[in-house]
Amino acid sequence: MSFTYKRLNKDDAVVLLVDHQAGLLSLVRDYSPDEFKNNVLALADIAKFFKLPTILTTSFEQGPNGPIVPELKALFPDAPYIARPGQINAWDNEDFVNAIKATGRKQLIIAGVVTDVCVAFPTLSALAEGYDVFVVTDASGTFNTSVRDAALTRMAHAGAQLLNWFSVGCELHRDWRNDIEGFGGILGGHLPAYANLIQSYNQK
Repeated sequence: MSFTYKRLNKDDAVVLLVDHQAGLLSLVRDYSPDEFKNNVLALADIAKFFKLPTILTTSFEQGPNGPIVPELKALFPDAPYIARPGQINAWDNEDFVNAIKATGRKQLIIAGVVTDVCVAFPTLSALAEGYDVFVVTDASGTFNTSVRDAALTRMAHAGAQLLNWFSVGCELHRDWRNDIEGFGGILGGHLPAYANLIQSYNQK
């Protein structure tokens, strides 16, 4: 099977944050609460740093799923915010799909809760419509690691690329010379071990 390396391009990517809601977060068991929140906010900071269009969506937030994580709404106050009245698959919501199409971009960087439903369903739908989809595995969460692995396998077999937030940032950044302090600051802010590297560099 032939493989073409499709690199993330900051001029063609849009970030989709799907159902990071207070109630749904209680279902995430494949990461610790602190680790997962850090990963989600790291991805959000990367989206802001590279000025990527970002779309927020929630599912049935008046019900048990609850409201969106407030930090995400604060980070993207002007972003499209699609409160889906009931559709489980975000791709079934016309406003959500139209918000993506309005960006004119074909690379979808997606993360959400839960991985096997809220991420997998729109990922598979977008792939079927010809988009390139990049699933941010550590900013997506679900019940346990076996459920996560099955969902990631399903998406990968359909053509999705699987990355963590760190690799998303690095692939977008391309070259350290573009901005050492800015990009390094994001990594150091979310990876304690990397903060040590930045500290050593700054002390030169």
